[in-house]
Amino acid sequence: MREIVFDTETTGLDPQGGDRLVELGCVEMVNRVPTGATYHAYFNPERDMPAEAEAVHGLSAAFLADKPRFAQCAADFLEFIGDAPLVAHNAGFDFGFINAELSAIGMEPVSRDRMVDTVAIARRKHPGAKLSLDALCTRYGIDRSHRTKHGALLDAELLAQLYVELMGGRQIGLELAAEVSVSSAVTGAVAAVAAVAEVTVAKTTRIFREPRPHAASEAELARHAEFMAGISNPLWSR
Repeated sequence: MREIVFDTETTGLDPQGGDRLVELGCVEMVNRVPTGATYHAYFNPERDMPAEAEAVHGLSAAFLADKPRFAQCAADFLEFIGDAPLVAHNAGFDFGFINAELSAIGMEPVSRDRMVDTVAIARRKHPGAKLSLDALCTRYGIDRSHRTKHGALLDAELLAQLYVELMGGRQIGLELAAEVSVSSAVTGAVAAVAAVAEVTVAKTTRIFREPRPHAASEAELARHAEFMAGISNPLWSR
């Protein structure tokens, strides 16, 4: 199965309020294994860069001034993602910006049916825990020492590792071992049954015996009657 893990960097938090997409990074995975294929682009937002946003990702208006507009790269981006599911951390945020940019140039938005949100997956697995990318990488032992600032492609690469872990990546080897163990046990059991089936059981002839009498003797009946007579106010006489 082909999936695309991606991340975005923006000028702010609200695409409907004028914030724009400035960086997009995508990592291709097939059967939860990175293929090495990536998509990465910076975009000129055609507006200023708020200091708060620049402090997060380090992308200045001057750096982005000579980068292409999103409209110039949209076709390449859509070709890369194809019809694959799209995995993102807090995916609703990233989808909001991508679809705002597509709508602005008259293109169809990406269906949210394709959205896979790793925050939602992590919340189900670790209720009450911190769910930031940094916190989850620490939980799963994913090296992020080279991440001094947010970067779309770098974060997508980290998220690809995290996604595999959230989906049980480190248990794959254990599951295979368990399957081998079960398979061996089943094979052994089948062999044992086959061996038993090969044993010829000797037939025996049953000897008929007359049933033995079990009636109480006269003395036993007398002792019983004596015992019953000694019970005062028995329940069966009420």
